[in-house]
Amino acid sequence: MNAVSGSRFVADAAADAGSAGAQTSAAQSLAQWMRERQDRFEAQATSRLPAVTREPQRLHRAMHYAVLDGGKRIRPLLAYAAGELAQAELAAVDHVALAVEYVHAYSLVHDDMPCMDNDVLRRGKPTVHVAFDEATAMLAGDALQAEAFRILAEAPLSAVARLDLIHELARAAGTDGMCGGQAIDLDALGRALDPLQLERMHRMKTGALLRASVLMGARAGRLDAPALLALERYGEAIGLAFQIVDDILDVEASSAELGKTAGKDEAQNKATYVSVLGLAAAKERAAQLGESARAALRESGLAYGRASRLVQLADLIVARRS
Repeated sequence: MNAVSGSRFVADAAADAGSAGAQTSAAQSLAQWMRERQDRFEAQATSRLPAVTREPQRLHRAMHYAVLDGGKRIRPLLAYAAGELAQAELAAVDHVALAVEYVHAYSLVHDDMPCMDNDVLRRGKPTVHVAFDEATAMLAGDALQAEAFRILAEAPLSAVARLDLIHELARAAGTDGMCGGQAIDLDALGRALDPLQLERMHRMKTGALLRASVLMGARAGRLDAPALLALERYGEAIGLAFQIVDDILDVEASSAELGKTAGKDEAQNKATYVSVLGLAAAKERAAQLGESARAALRESGLAYGRASRLVQLADLIVARRS
């Protein structure tokens, strides 16, 4: 994993528990679980992405560059945690984890391009269009989106389950989700948004794919409708919390800590939770959403202990420093 992002996120899992012995033990257990799942994801992606020795080699190298060796893997981690709760086969959840991260990686490749955010640093290394070129970056993102749906179509699940996963990812990635939220974000440059407009944008742009990661991991297994509804509430809460913390870190963290350019939201005059609510209120809102995520799990009818990984990930998302 890239030391700037993935490794620090794992380290945060151990550091954020405090000094109490039981807490530290639980955090170390989370850090170990995260590292194992991140390593599993890396191995799966390395073997399942089109080989860099295949033509067109430059495109395949760009796809590997965009996905591998970097990132916190929070979407795959959420999928794995929800899959464990739903007693899903690990091999099936692998497909979910790959699909959601491919879509996330493609969105970053496109977002960083000159026609969008025009950024040069991502995950502690040059962005794809800088390392390769703009045309290759565009094609790499397009291909990763296609690969996401191919990998779901090949999941070791029933045809009905595979179709359900494909539908969920398409909804999260399209105009009702990530792409629609990005369009609203671009349209809002230089103008004020009220808190409700800002929340809608962030729930679409960032929250939808995080929510889908939870639901897709769960749907690879066996949960009843009330439990899935509770996980949907959990996913909505942590999805919005993640973006609020991103807004906070853009102000408080350095580029070296983030692995991407810090302070660019303010420089581009973007509407964020910090610019709309202020720093203190943004932190309070993130904490409230963390509690909402935990409450959804407590009220799910599931044994709370079975959901411990999701609880820990919610806490880590709110407390993260990168």
